[in-house]
Amino acid sequence: MLICAITGSTGILGSKLKKKIPVRFYEFHGDITNKTEVNQWIQKKNFDFLIHLAALVPTNLVNKNYRKAYQVNVIGTNNLIDSIKKKKNKPKWFFFSSTSHVYKPLDKFKKISEKSKLAPATKYGKTKLLAEKLLIKKLKKYPIKLCIGRIFSFTDKKQKPPFVIPVVKKKLENSKKKIIFKNINHYRDFLNTGDIVSAIYILMKNLKNGVYNIGSGKTFDLRKIVKLFNKKNKLIEFKNTEKTTYLIANNNKLLKTNWRPSKFKNNIKYFY
Repeated sequence: MLICAITGSTGILGSKLKKKIPVRFYEFHGDITNKTEVNQWIQKKNFDFLIHLAALVPTNLVNKNYRKAYQVNVIGTNNLIDSIKKKKNKPKWFFFSSTSHVYKPLDKFKKISEKSKLAPATKYGKTKLLAEKLLIKKLKKYPIKLCIGRIFSFTDKKQKPPFVIPVVKKKLENSKKKIIFKNINHYRDFLNTGDIVSAIYILMKNLKNGVYNIGSGKTFDLRKIVKLFNKKNKLIEFKNTEKTTYLIANNNKLLKTNWRPSKFKNNIKYFY
């Protein structure tokens, strides 16, 4: 059976990926920022694929501790690269889980393609773009198919705050008075985790390299999402001091692999 090395295997996406993709997984449970631990793991066993999911993700946590985020998201990725370069039997495919945050959010509706401007508006996006650049630069001389998946927003029943939808649900469930939502006048692209896993699997099976947007291509108004989860019709108010932004995937490149997202109406409750 084919073997896939994986980092971040205990997260929501990693846990589902292990259940759905029919390969034998070789998991990393150490400290991704520790060069020695990473190298020992890489050299210990041969594997066909490597999926790198480990990252510090929530933007508020990255903002609070950018140094830690840089260590995990950038230095951790660099540790993997350096170890793989020294490995005699290199994997044939490397998947890096990146993010739509590497793009500049738009002030009007237009789908973002892989060729769109790279201008991260968040520190999290900056760390992911730096990691992307390291991978492209350092692995280009090696016979490894590098695939970068820029994942747009996603949600899952097991997802917890500080991600957007769990925060919305928690505020609506816990508050008894009028609930104020600040700066939620934005449009985003959501997938469920199952669709992301199926995208990664089809990219793996076809040993695709290059950059792929992983998104639904659907537009979700965050204010409508609030209203959808307001089951008890509590009094809500939106206070916006920011300009409305759009971060919606042009997923045409991914669609050419015959991947398709699950069929659903433009309703975030589909994921719950």
